[in-house]
Amino acid sequence: MTQKAVTQETVQAPGWRAGTEAPAFDPVRIGAYLRRIREPLHLVTGPDSGIGIAPGGEPIASGGEWRLTGILPALYPEWLGDRAFAAAHGVRFPYVAGEMANGIATTRMVVALARAELLGFFGAAGLGVDRVERAVHELTTTLGRGSNWGVNLIHSPAEPELEERVADLLLRHGVQRISASAYTDITPAVARCAVTGLRVDRDGTIVRPVWLFAKVSRPETAAAFLSPVPQRILDALVGRGQLTADEAWLAARVPVATDVTVEADSGGHTDNRPLSAVLPAVLALRDELSDRYGYQQPVRVGAAGGLGTPLAVAGAFALGAAYVLTGSVNQLAVESGVSDDARALLAQADLADVAMAPAADMFEMGVRVQVLRRGTMYAMRAGRLYEVYRDHASLEAVPAAALAALERDVLHATVEEIWTETRAFWQQRDPGQLVRAERDPRHRMALLFRWYLGKSSRWAIDGDTGRRTDYQLWAGPAVGAFNRWTRGSFLAEPGERTVTQIALNLLEGAAVVTRAHQARTFGVPVPPEAFAFAPRRLV
Repeated sequence: MTQKAVTQETVQAPGWRAGTEAPAFDPVRIGAYLRRIREPLHLVTGPDSGIGIAPGGEPIASGGEWRLTGILPALYPEWLGDRAFAAAHGVRFPYVAGEMANGIATTRMVVALARAELLGFFGAAGLGVDRVERAVHELTTTLGRGSNWGVNLIHSPAEPELEERVADLLLRHGVQRISASAYTDITPAVARCAVTGLRVDRDGTIVRPVWLFAKVSRPETAAAFLSPVPQRILDALVGRGQLTADEAWLAARVPVATDVTVEADSGGHTDNRPLSAVLPAVLALRDELSDRYGYQQPVRVGAAGGLGTPLAVAGAFALGAAYVLTGSVNQLAVESGVSDDARALLAQADLADVAMAPAADMFEMGVRVQVLRRGTMYAMRAGRLYEVYRDHASLEAVPAAALAALERDVLHATVEEIWTETRAFWQQRDPGQLVRAERDPRHRMALLFRWYLGKSSRWAIDGDTGRRTDYQLWAGPAVGAFNRWTRGSFLAEPGERTVTQIALNLLEGAAVVTRAHQARTFGVPVPPEAFAFAPRRLV
């Protein structure tokens, strides 16, 4: 058999006619054009040059000095994530400012974000129910019930009644966006927030009155929020009259969360995992469970942790994040709830100026949080308290010399003085803790040591300079990265660091970085400086 050679006619690229601006082939001009992210750019080649770019101009059938090899469409920061996120939450940008505890994410911060068409969560963790209720009332009055804002619900294994009371409050006031954090599994409180009020509309779509965000840092926790509420919990809630049979039936057909935020190495509670490892795993798990349960709407998966620069934000979107969530960098904002003195300490932090320390809310479980190390001795002092708790069954079992050293070097008060204050606090907040302490001397020791851990955050919020070396400030490497990025720019000035300027500059810079990367993948000789974005005032 005679084989015939198969020939293919070469397809000639169309020509291109320049507009008012000539194409750029040199790195300096390429970098300048790439920063014009809101304009389409043409990729062109010349007879004696590689691939260049140019704004304007037009394709022509043939001839001309240049050939058109492709087009980079306009790119807006609004388009970096999943557009379904913006539509669902009534925002313009795929960006969330997370719920820093103890009201550090203030109502003022949440209002500023909402008015800039961004989403923010009030930091309810660590606060009493009355304080949370005042915040919810203020936000509802200022922004409206269905607006783009939310409130945090934190897992409280040591205070389950408090968790239930906060859940009651959020449901009673019709808060439509709730961010669940620090959970390792589904509790009745978070289940109620997720599925109370479920109904079916005329076209058979399950309608959710509450958008539940879930912060996760490991696949097994993500799986719990990407699955329906366990049947045993639904049965118990129906039995207690906290859920109707119809709501429970529908709850078995939707995931617990509508939005899952994958939190990598970060300030506060963290497993210190890299985003590039955990986010792809959770995205794959989301797809697997969506197929298994046949959900009507897919769960959006966002990214958090380590996001203190435009490059980091662009990287999160490149990994597939539907949205990004920032945390500890927002403490630097003028609207945050920490003191000017605490912000000044954070502004001096570099990448390595963080450490792990015992967590106040999960002290007895040995859970740790990431905090600022530079300028404060909190991590070391809190660590000493946990070592004593771990090694002794009660305060009475601690050697007198060791206890005196703690009173002198860490607590700066006597055990008797601290217990008097601690007892008064728990008598008002949760008397059951005192009942347990009477039975369990080790729990009494934990409550006393938690006085220091809880107070250390309050000293930073109040700006008690006499206790500056005891400030507990949640921070990850992102804070140091943010300080490096903003050095020498207007955002280096404390008074210019508003939460909206931080957000908009991170997003604008991420769009610039993304455009540069797109051009490079087409063979354009993109200069390194095209991947840098200096902060500027953005409206």
